[in-house]
Amino acid sequence: MLERFLIPSVLSGLSSLELVARTVVDGFVSGLHRSPDFGFSQEFAEYRAYTEGDDLRHVDWNVYARTEKIVLKRFRGETNSQVTVILDASASMGFGPSGVTKMDYARYLTASIVYMANLQRDAYGVIVFDDDIRTYVQPSSRQGQLYRVLHALDQAEPKARTDYAKPFFHYQQFHRKRGITAVISDFWESPKTIVDTIAPLRFRGNDVVMFHLLDPQEYRPDFRDSVLLVDSETNRTVEVTPDYAKHEYGPKIDAHIAALRSAAQANGLDYCQIMTDKPLDAALREYLTVRKGRN
Repeated sequence: MLERFLIPSVLSGLSSLELVARTVVDGFVSGLHRSPDFGFSQEFAEYRAYTEGDDLRHVDWNVYARTEKIVLKRFRGETNSQVTVILDASASMGFGPSGVTKMDYARYLTASIVYMANLQRDAYGVIVFDDDIRTYVQPSSRQGQLYRVLHALDQAEPKARTDYAKPFFHYQQFHRKRGITAVISDFWESPKTIVDTIAPLRFRGNDVVMFHLLDPQEYRPDFRDSVLLVDSETNRTVEVTPDYAKHEYGPKIDAHIAALRSAAQANGLDYCQIMTDKPLDAALREYLTVRKGRN
């Protein structure tokens, strides 16, 4: 099965982000006969299998070169779609005792999204932030844009604290065109602060999705002995016992996730909570399910 090649720990062994994106998207495309909406573009409608007599001008030869499957593109018409990924690169995103850090997973997910946008001829770009904007690649569909964005992702390293206000203020100042905005973060902040900051993007007519990344050890930590934990962004320490981790921490993080999901949905934002051991194509399919349910 292709899915076993799409788990994050396997993808981490690939030589480049472009290869990661190609691997993930090829696996995603291979299932489009079951889920025809490609999902991220407002322009792209669907792939369908080639049948005798179809116009060869509509064959996607890039897909054929990678998969040896002949598929045709269908479009709903030109809509000048724009895809922007706002990527959290704060210090907490460096957490990853389960094998792949949240930052690595976020890079893979962002690369997959922009790779799909590139295939669909959309304009796309990225904002990388922590307590300030570290990198901004303006949305574009020009030749070479994919490599500009992938280079920015390669350079993104987790550091500093999180400040959601700056990147979203920047986005609202310089982005006037409607489109799709994906926010990728571990969202270690109060749900109200997060959603109050992100929600204004929706009021401008954007479709907004929040990808909430968590390591399995953050969600359900497994401690055999008491441990001293250090906050990577504040350096504050706290001692955690196995009993607390098992019986008290779980309900607290469940409540945080529930509050974040509820606040997002109340403001018209899509919310997808993803564990970093989850295959990338499954994460993208989960998002499509959310979008199809809302549409």
